[in-house]
Amino acid sequence: MSTDQLTPTGHVYYDPYDLDINRDPYPTFRRLRDEAPLYYNERHDFYAVSRYDDVAKGLADRNTFKSGRGNILELIKSGIEMPPGLVIYEDAPTHAIHRKLVSKMFTPKTVASLEPKIRAFTAACLDPLVGSARFDIISEFAAQMPMRVIGMLLGIPEEDQEHIRDRSDANLRVKPGKAMKFKENSLVRGGVFAEYLDWRVDNPSDDIMSELLHLEFVDETGTQRRLTRDEILAYVQVVAGAGNETTTRLIGWTAKVLAEHPDQRRELVADPSLIPNAVEELLRYEPPAPHIGRYVAADAEFHGQTVPAGSAILFVAGGANRDERVYDDPDRFDIHRRIPSLLTFGLGAHFCLGAALTRLEGRIALEEMLIRFPAWEVDLDAAEMSPTSTVRGWDTLPLVVT
Repeated sequence: MSTDQLTPTGHVYYDPYDLDINRDPYPTFRRLRDEAPLYYNERHDFYAVSRYDDVAKGLADRNTFKSGRGNILELIKSGIEMPPGLVIYEDAPTHAIHRKLVSKMFTPKTVASLEPKIRAFTAACLDPLVGSARFDIISEFAAQMPMRVIGMLLGIPEEDQEHIRDRSDANLRVKPGKAMKFKENSLVRGGVFAEYLDWRVDNPSDDIMSELLHLEFVDETGTQRRLTRDEILAYVQVVAGAGNETTTRLIGWTAKVLAEHPDQRRELVADPSLIPNAVEELLRYEPPAPHIGRYVAADAEFHGQTVPAGSAILFVAGGANRDERVYDDPDRFDIHRRIPSLLTFGLGAHFCLGAALTRLEGRIALEEMLIRFPAWEVDLDAAEMSPTSTVRGWDTLPLVVT
């Protein structure tokens, strides 16, 4: 299918690797919704939909739009076979079986029980900053607290957590304007995780690794068994990578957006009960992951045009979350907004397992920030955005306490 059928020449262009677009993608997303609701990028050979109804429809249809080849554009197009255990990169029936195992670690009761420890981690990061006139919210806090939470869940000693976080983050980094490169067998590396897993065999504890080592389940063949070592390593890598990056970006956007809306920040200081809804609005307004990729298993139709089987498609949640067909004045940040159904965490069978944990961390982070720093500005001239096509946020974001 030619681009002329989908996108009029000289009109909107969307490229997830374009740093200029990525700095503020929302004008482009608006034009996609209005001018090219089904968009095709010939250079990188992918389709994209950005209207709320189209994104919701696609994410809910797991038979047509498959996760088994990955949810990152470069990974989908690489053709790499996914190793077992990477739950976010699986289709039925294995996905349902493996997701059920992992979901036991993220029940509402389990997540709620983490609040005292998360609050303690947050205090340990923020308390030393009290009295500072300026500090980098990313390196001093946003990259620290999620790492400690995930390290606690996995059973990684605190002294090794930073190294593991940096390795996980590095896997998502690309040169500016470039796509990530994937090689066969590159998705699951034993490394430090393997060392801890082997140690946990003889030293069980109250953590995810220990639980995964000992649980039994019935697999897709009807066989009752335990997880293999490689499957556990895959689980652990998914939890470590997803848990760190998303929350770090959310905290960074929280700092920037509230600096730009001091009146609403003052409302939150005066009435902390508004904070949970403010976190929802932040997730809508600046989602850490602006798009979700899928492999097209069968011909699909959007707006009278066909997306052929074998294609890669991006469901642009960042565009859908600002669709004026669903939200009034969607480009306005409003902590009082009622949000019917957020697409930031996906939809359907692959809805993010860690969504409740991310929301909890985001709420606690904002509560504790406002107690210690009720007012701040950001130095955008000294800030740096992360050069990655998968998540969108800040590598450095200096705060000036006012």
